[in-house]
Amino acid sequence: MAKRETPSSKRILARNLRRLRLERGWSQDDLAAEADVRQALVSAIEVETANPTLETLDRVATALGVELAKLLEKSGR
Repeated sequence: MAKRETPSSKRILARNLRRLRLERGWSQDDLAAEADVRQALVSAIEVETANPTLETLDRVATALGVELAKLLEKSGR
């Protein structure tokens, strides 16, 4: 029986961030402006190449109106 691969933290973060952003109808530019971060950073998080700081994640979560932990929930809900 094959072992099921667990999504990485970066993948979970990327999926949750994108989902929450799109639920609000925001572009990456919109989220970046609300969170006071660069759009390139939002993009890098969504494609799993960034390693954002806690401060950045806190800004993004606040901009999205969610608790920081919501960005890292495996279920995403």
